[in-house]
Amino acid sequence: MEKIKELVNKADWNQSLDRIEAWFQGELLDRPPVRFSRHNEEYEKKEITSKHSSNRERWFDAEYQISNFEKQINGKNFNGETFPVFWPNLGPDVYAAFYGWELEFGDVTSWCQHRLIEKDEIRNLSLDWNSPYMRFLKSATEMALERSGGRWWVGFTDLHPSIDCVAAWVGQSELCTLLYDNPDVVDDLAGRSCDDFEAVYNIFYNELTMAGQPSVNWINIPVKGRFHIAGCDFSAMVSRQHFDHHILPSIERELQTMDHVIFHVDGPGVARHIDSLLDQPSIQAFQWVQGVGDDLPIMQWVEFIKKIQSHGKGVVVDLTTAELDSFMDIVSPQGIYLCVSAANEQEEQWVLKQISAWRLR
Repeated sequence: MEKIKELVNKADWNQSLDRIEAWFQGELLDRPPVRFSRHNEEYEKKEITSKHSSNRERWFDAEYQISNFEKQINGKNFNGETFPVFWPNLGPDVYAAFYGWELEFGDVTSWCQHRLIEKDEIRNLSLDWNSPYMRFLKSATEMALERSGGRWWVGFTDLHPSIDCVAAWVGQSELCTLLYDNPDVVDDLAGRSCDDFEAVYNIFYNELTMAGQPSVNWINIPVKGRFHIAGCDFSAMVSRQHFDHHILPSIERELQTMDHVIFHVDGPGVARHIDSLLDQPSIQAFQWVQGVGDDLPIMQWVEFIKKIQSHGKGVVVDLTTAELDSFMDIVSPQGIYLCVSAANEQEEQWVLKQISAWRLR
């Protein structure tokens, strides 16, 4: 691991990295880590005025993306474990698109144009190392590294092999049908989706490491070594038996070369598989996304969070400042990583003061 390049606009960056590493190891230093933003908050940020003729043109304009990010962080203080991180992004299906699929681009996300895959096509699925999506991500990474000047770290794009990749290829409805009618085809597709993952990951890991960057991505949790956010949103649609037999094997393969892993649990549907996931030694922590509406507030999920803690795993939890004291009263700080959306810097300092005393309760 190369030496991490310092952040000139965050004096305590090294101490924050130590706090995060301790969290991954199941240890607690002076206080739990806290990031001052909430899950998917980046999708709510207003962009600088765009004169692009289409969403696709705007997404593929690296200069525009970096300049927009630069304006967002200008003059900002990065308190707690909040970091300025630019991650080249073409949406959650970009890994699937490397195999010849086209992406459609909306305002804040993108998705694959689904198509059916015949069984005899599977062995011929080939990753296009020169795809426009791969070329953009490489060039945007290089440009962001050149422009950063120590003001930000550059992260990985959002890479999703395994079953979510298969869902991007064929569509969720078709995947459900395949899972019941032709589960062997699903197993073959899931396996094929993982064949190139390590090589793709290494392209970006090697370049970023050589440039003194930690491993960091959309979740804004930087760490030394090989780090990956895994997930399987499609699993909300299947039984535990199907999950264990047809999904878990490809997830295990996806994670086999990683030093640090957080599993993204996107709502109660995915959470039904928590017992199977807790048994995976390669998963050190979980990001709990409780959802909206009836799935709020966080306090109704305390027993679920405690269950994860009882297995020695970390939990990334979204809280409002109004929920903080109640949460601290009944949950141990051990293994907790908070994401708090504070209204201003004064409120951020209040949160830091509260959680610094948490271990004493």
